[in-house]
This record gives sequence, structure tokens and C-alpha cells, in this order.
Amino acid sequence: MNEDELIEQVAGAYRPRDGYHKAWHDLDAEARRRAYEVALASRSLEAALDTEGLSTTARAVLARITNQTSR
Repeated sequence: MNEDELIEQVAGAYRPRDGYHKAWHDLDAEARRRAYEVALASRSLEAALDTEGLSTTARAVLARITNQTSR
């Protein structure tokens, strides 16, 4: 898997319950910074498209807190 693919995996909204995404450990410091920037932009776009202004990450956290399933 190339660096761009790893960054896309890390930047996605999915997070394993037991810690960081496995791909995180395969990225150097600069690639991790790039992944952060991609994630930041993605969450902003998701929130802009959501009727309640929430990103997928925010929805997942709220669902976990309120013990609900995703819609």
C-alpha cells in the first residue's frame, strides 16, 4: 500500500475501539501531518453536508454517548 492510500485510511472517520488505526504506525511525521489536514478538511465537508451540521465522527461519538445506533 502506498503512502497516499495509508493517509486516506488514517484520515477516514473509522477508528478502532482499541486505539489508533493500524496504518498510523506506517506513516512518518510528515505523512501524519498530511493525514491530519485531510481529516480536518473531510470533517468540515461532512458537517457542511449534514442537515444538523455534524461530521461522521461527531455522529459516531454522539451515538456512542447516547447508546444509539447510527442512522
